Amino acid sequence: MSKLTKSIIDAIPYPKTGQKFYRDSAIKGFALRVGTGSKVYIAESKVNNKTVRVTIGHHGVFTAEQARHEAKNILGMIARGINPNDADKARRARGVTLAEVFQAYLKARSSLKPRTIYDYKRLTGVYFADWQNRPLADISKDMVERKHREIGARSPAQANYAMRFLRAIFNFAIGQYEDSSGNPIIADNPIKRLSQTRSWYRVDRRHTVIKTHDLAAWFQAVNNLTNDPVGRNRESIRDYLLLLIFTGLRREEGFSLPWKQVDLKAKTLTIPDPKNRQPHVLPLSNFLYTMLARRYQQIGKDSPFVFPGDGVKGYLNEAGKQMKHVTEESGVAFTLHDLRRTFITVAESLDISAYAVKRLANHKMTNDVTAGYIIGDVERLRIPMQRITDYFLKCAGIAVAGNV
Repeated sequence: MSKLTKSIIDAIPYPKTGQKFYRDSAIKGFALRVGTGSKVYIAESKVNNKTVRVTIGHHGVFTAEQARHEAKNILGMIARGINPNDADKARRARGVTLAEVFQAYLKARSSLKPRTIYDYKRLTGVYFADWQNRPLADISKDMVERKHREIGARSPAQANYAMRFLRAIFNFAIGQYEDSSGNPIIADNPIKRLSQTRSWYRVDRRHTVIKTHDLAAWFQAVNNLTNDPVGRNRESIRDYLLLLIFTGLRREEGFSLPWKQVDLKAKTLTIPDPKNRQPHVLPLSNFLYTMLARRYQQIGKDSPFVFPGDGVKGYLNEAGKQMKHVTEESGVAFTLHDLRRTFITVAESLDISAYAVKRLANHKMTNDVTAGYIIGDVERLRIPMQRITDYFLKCAGIAVAGNV
């Protein structure tokens, strides 16, 4: 092939299939790649006995002389042992922003629960809004330390949570963005600074429960929730609160419970994909069975959910207003997770088997060798479940329905 010029390139026909290469006679390594509808300038040579091909651009966008000049620069890099593709890849990777890495993280972690995704998006929108368009590689240890203190001035727990999330994003980026040799573009996780300087906040785990002597007032206030023109969902919130304290279910597990997971014939309810990914089957005590059977008769034909709501998801997602009413009437302040802690605390206080308590709460027992040999059976949990219910009913001053 002779020297590549505009007239020669214009005269080259497009192949019907595949690609053809036309190499420049003046500069070794400079060539034209012609496809079925394109003519593209390239430069190629070898780095460490491996052929490296770099695309310069389309004929028409680049003139032959412009492409030849660019090819000289590229071939010069290759002669010095530099792979231009690696350099370009590294440059793009160093410029990837926090927002871009977060989206890639969500795509890779497709099994994340909706609630987790919601929390992560809230963290990026609230605490890292000013870093969204910043290249991840530009976020330094000093910036991390300052941001941690800034968030911690309002909430130490949220500061730790935000930084654990950011640590996961950096760890993902370290594994995701590499050069052709497999070396990470981002070499170090700046969140390490918090461990190296012991800057993580000490946040004591909450241990709040509804105390035994407060249960009667709490149950009375909950049972006083009745529908009226202002509060049309009060009775649903009432039953929802009772479900949580009588089962120990988590907030979202109760809100999103569909009727298809309630078996009134077998007197069980199932959470197929809970927080720990282990399907959770609970027996229904007499009280719970009566409550759910009543709700099914009232709304079972009108909604797929036990606690229907007007929101996009079709079920209730907020109980704060009615919880405030209960607190004001009973004098007992509580959170939804306090109800789960109360259930577990009562179960333990009744000297129920530790394994039964763990199964009722659906806690993992991965480090317990003995637990691995115990076969879980929902019927074995029925008596412990009824004992917990009877205790709550006794505290509430409600007559116990009788033994199972």
